[in-house]
Amino acid sequence: MTQFTRFVFLAFLASLTAVPAPGRAQDISRVIALDALAGTDPFQALQQVDIALRDPIVLGTPPNIRILVDLMQLRADLLDGLGYVQAADAWADLARTRAFARTELGEDPVPAFIKAAKAYEAQGAVSSARTMIEAAITAEEETGRSDAVLRDLYAELVRLTELMGDDDAADRARAALEALASPSLETSFAGDDDGFHAVDVYYATDRARSGDSHPARFYGGERGDRLELGIATVTIPNIHVAGQVEKPSIWRLEFRANPSKHILLKSVEPVDPDSFYGRLQDEFEEDGQRDLLVFIHGYNTSFEYAAQRTAQVVHDMGNGTVPVLYSWPSRDTTIGYNADAAVVRLSGRRLARFLEDLVLRSGARSINVVAHSMGNRALTDALEIMALRRDARPGDQPILDQVMFAAPDVDAELFGAMAGTFAPLAQRMTLYASSTDWALVSSGKLHGSAPRAGLGGDVILAHPAFDSIDMTSLGDDMLAHNYFSNDSSALVDIMTLFWRDVPPERRCGLQARPARDGTVWEYREGVCPSNDLIGVISYAQSRHLRTSNELRTLVADLLSEESRVERVMSVLDQILDAVR
Repeated sequence: MTQFTRFVFLAFLASLTAVPAPGRAQDISRVIALDALAGTDPFQALQQVDIALRDPIVLGTPPNIRILVDLMQLRADLLDGLGYVQAADAWADLARTRAFARTELGEDPVPAFIKAAKAYEAQGAVSSARTMIEAAITAEEETGRSDAVLRDLYAELVRLTELMGDDDAADRARAALEALASPSLETSFAGDDDGFHAVDVYYATDRARSGDSHPARFYGGERGDRLELGIATVTIPNIHVAGQVEKPSIWRLEFRANPSKHILLKSVEPVDPDSFYGRLQDEFEEDGQRDLLVFIHGYNTSFEYAAQRTAQVVHDMGNGTVPVLYSWPSRDTTIGYNADAAVVRLSGRRLARFLEDLVLRSGARSINVVAHSMGNRALTDALEIMALRRDARPGDQPILDQVMFAAPDVDAELFGAMAGTFAPLAQRMTLYASSTDWALVSSGKLHGSAPRAGLGGDVILAHPAFDSIDMTSLGDDMLAHNYFSNDSSALVDIMTLFWRDVPPERRCGLQARPARDGTVWEYREGVCPSNDLIGVISYAQSRHLRTSNELRTLVADLLSEESRVERVMSVLDQILDAVR
């Protein structure tokens, strides 16, 4: 273990054991600026990265493992590009850290192990290269898949061991390579009897294909020249906990991804438009009352994670909603903010065409849209284009049902101006905001301290075109930037809107407060019987129950305690009163 790796290990342990101060949003604008500097002055950028890697102000207190690893990635890239021999150690440090923190980061260490191996071999350090390939094989086997990547890794191990003259190791590697010819888990999983079930996520993406057949790496972070449609299959374990994307954890002694325990992207299947919309229409033939949900992810997000998150949100609703992902070419790194910002708005134009096609060709009665973070730039551009093309006016029949802007990384004043244009497209629009969202705080500094539309607190945006909900109390994940899907109570609020289009004053847990330009709503954590409501609303929506008597019978069947029944019914009666 190098001195740098030991530092990373200690920083990672500190990030797990320390408790961050509540209500604080870390500023990552300095980290983002390093990526821009790398493009103009790589020597200066390398010096600044080495300083940043030991600066608690940059890394955060406790150290944030995601920022740490992204800086390590930039350091390895710079050393590689400058031709320094230290690049091999840098790639090895990055790979080991990704492997160690895999459950926290959700990142694949295999590509970094491969780069380290190539760098070591180029220096004549064949033994070190072999060590890296062996580590890559271990990391790949932990995914639970036996695929082309694993076969290539064993073939590389055969070559390196032969090069070293280690005949016994070469024979073992060849035997393992031959064993991979047996059927893989990739094609052998069945269904609920195995402790998990599959969710088909329809997707549209303008990411470029990476050339890798592995589902997790099928699409990269580069922009493609066209919009591609397809179906991504995600497995959800039967033991899944609402709001979580379960991954393997070394702390639970889990060294291999298991579909009965973890949410996995099992396959990615591009299809032609006719097949895509034909399969979508089939989803609504048996039950025309089902909803369709379009999810648009934010910055710093891979295709794999976006598909997993889309499947998780829809699964947690439990109401038969058909999931559709729009995935734009995010680089999936905290330091890649400027690169993401440079591509997202072109995606907005492609998203506009895709949404129009969904309205015309999907067969869905109700189309809901949720966009997160920088993904709101694509959505707001798309909606404005659609509204202008249609010459949308107040009083027009909406073509979308619920449109939700979660932590939008959009200039607040611009967002308000655009919302007035595209408001006629939706039945209702909702803004979810937070005052502890560090991505938005940093974004504001990068944009001349201009407030972002997704910030809550005293600067939350109020506008007659949408309902503004301050979700600050739920900003409890690593980035405080996924609260809209990580907390089951926030999910209840979303489900309530999808179910009955209920105004804020009739939804559970929302309290009105005056703002500068109108009234906004603050979410009070712990007020709603969230877990009970998730089950009840999902059952009610899937069975098309609408009256108080029907719902009371359902609640009594689902909940055994009278106190729980009455608490849930008090919320449901308030919802029903709002829509009569």
